[in-house]
Amino acid sequence: MAFAPAGKKIVEGALVALASAAVALLLWTSGWLDRWEYRTWDWRASVMARPAPSSAKIRLVLLDQNSLDWGQRENGLSWPWPREVYGAIIEYLKRAGAKSVAFDVLFTEPSKYGVGDDRALGRVVGRYKGFVGALFLADRTGSATVWPPDLPSFPLAIDGFDPSGPRSPAGDRVTAHRASFPVPEIASQAAILADVQHDPDPDGVYRRVRLFRIFDGRAVPSLALASLLAASPGAAVAMRPGGMTVAGKAVPLDGKGYAVLRFRGPSGTYRAFSAAAVIQSELRLQAGEEPVIKDPEAFRDCHVIFGFSAPGLFDLRPAPVGGLFSGPEIQATALDNLLGGDFLAEATAPVTVALTFLLALAGAIPMIFSRSAGRSALFFALFLPLPAGLSLAAYAKGYGIPLVVLEAAVSLSLLGALIVNYATEGRQKRFIKNAFRQYLSPKVIEQLIAHPERLKLGGERRTLSIFFSDLQGFTSIAEGLDPEALTVLLNDYLSAMTDIIHDEGGTLDKYVGDAIIAFWNAPLEQPDHAERAARSALRCQARLSELRPAFRKTIGKDLAMRIGLNTGTAIVGNMGSHSRFDYTVLGDAVNLASRLEGINKQFGTWILASEALRNAVGDAFAAREISRVAVVGRREAVRVFELFPREESAARAEAHRAFAAGLEAFYAGRFGEAVERFLPMADVDPPCAAYARRCREWSDHPPEAWDGVWTATEK
Repeated sequence: MAFAPAGKKIVEGALVALASAAVALLLWTSGWLDRWEYRTWDWRASVMARPAPSSAKIRLVLLDQNSLDWGQRENGLSWPWPREVYGAIIEYLKRAGAKSVAFDVLFTEPSKYGVGDDRALGRVVGRYKGFVGALFLADRTGSATVWPPDLPSFPLAIDGFDPSGPRSPAGDRVTAHRASFPVPEIASQAAILADVQHDPDPDGVYRRVRLFRIFDGRAVPSLALASLLAASPGAAVAMRPGGMTVAGKAVPLDGKGYAVLRFRGPSGTYRAFSAAAVIQSELRLQAGEEPVIKDPEAFRDCHVIFGFSAPGLFDLRPAPVGGLFSGPEIQATALDNLLGGDFLAEATAPVTVALTFLLALAGAIPMIFSRSAGRSALFFALFLPLPAGLSLAAYAKGYGIPLVVLEAAVSLSLLGALIVNYATEGRQKRFIKNAFRQYLSPKVIEQLIAHPERLKLGGERRTLSIFFSDLQGFTSIAEGLDPEALTVLLNDYLSAMTDIIHDEGGTLDKYVGDAIIAFWNAPLEQPDHAERAARSALRCQARLSELRPAFRKTIGKDLAMRIGLNTGTAIVGNMGSHSRFDYTVLGDAVNLASRLEGINKQFGTWILASEALRNAVGDAFAAREISRVAVVGRREAVRVFELFPREESAARAEAHRAFAAGLEAFYAGRFGEAVERFLPMADVDPPCAAYARRCREWSDHPPEAWDGVWTATEK
């Protein structure tokens, strides 16, 4: 089994992301996500709602329930009020220095108090050029289908836009076929008439407005736009790609010609005054008395919108921020966005598609590499909030991006990648456990499962530390035991030694009878592999010493073990036939470790290590140089070192000094002197005894061309 490289995992993650994004986009385009999208939009609008500097330039005058109660209580006014009462509101606001006064009120029916009442209001309207009256444009309701000839045209000039053109930008989306006009006594006196009709989103909530509509070949501004134009008659209005510009400020429009509102806060955000307070203030000023509204600057240079907020007057509308808004507050929000130039721009379909795929990739790719439940949970915690955070950041910058489709894509990509990852990782885990349980400790196997990318199952060249061990005289021991007793002995011995090797992170290559072959630094990299091998050798000898008394009772003899250690380059990997293979090592470094195990017999030592391993471990272990040996199968001599527990150094110091001096004489070819150095310690130090015997042989007949190398006579 070949493990998936990073490139393959990335491809898997990309495919999961592609499928997840496709499903999410299908749900989005079909409209199945709209219900939740509206709710998340309302959440963003509420979280990001903040008053703007332009908000301070807008005032509301509301005919609230208190005003109705005041009119009934103080003046005996029943509903509807006489229209001349509204004239007092206009007079006061004109007197207070308001830039514009827009009435979000339709006077489409004659006053029940007679035509004189309508004319009275009309006279006041006609004296104030900043007044904006209301008309209602619709597709199916309204009695008028053409602009009344007795009314001024009130043209709205939009550069780059021909209202009568058959396919003008957004023209087919904003055309109205019917209208309801104010009575002529009022309409004919207004400086400008504006459309007050707005459509809610499909869920009934008002989130966007039309800034103009086309009726009878004329562009009719909305109440908000008309309020701005009434105060700034020279303000330019022009169409542009993706929207329009008003007084130099860009206004993005959606595909149906709507501008998306940026709400400033809940109902009550704009400073509002009751109609009763305004009317009383005007009447008192006319009588030379102190007005009810004490602040003389309350309306100066402000745009004022008048309308109804009393519940019984039915002008309360669902809004995304704070529940219900009065109609004038919706109009005020649109005017505020015009003044601030910060309507929201909805993301186009290509942008939404691109974001959906990018976020799906952002979720799937990391998750496809996750190999633990904790890390997977972390990725869920990191990436699930990402679309929400991105949508809030975009909202703050003036862009509205669909949140639910992005969230759906990320959720599906995380879940899909998790499923794919665990399916493939499950196969990997089972393979690793089955392939390596006979070689590695459970702890190392868990590391492989956690990081399978570190595992290469084909043959590879790697620097390893190799361990060979063999029991001294085991053949004769085995001949004296019955098969059952021999099996128990071997199992106890091999289990004890293998536990130590596994505990040190070693890989068990194989057992050959009583011999053990193991190595370090594969399949996982282990920078301290030489130290692990050396420590294993010392621990195995110590453990055998502990078990020796029990084994003596079984076989009547002491068990002794010889170990050879080497560090070098070898080939490691799965080798064998198609039906059976072993994870094993090959190479000259492996052969040398085997030879060093056998050379122990010639020197009477128990652990011999090559110079390469000795250099790799440094001073971490006690060691002494034993010889320069020419082993069978190698031309060049190898420096060989005996390893022993550090606590033995002091106890064996005298013997080691004698041996070092004798070895120096031996290397120099002074065999007689070497014998004198070795003999005093020959009884307590087996290497001294081995050298003393050979030096006596060569004292009388030294070898020719002496190079100080001990030639091994057996494997």
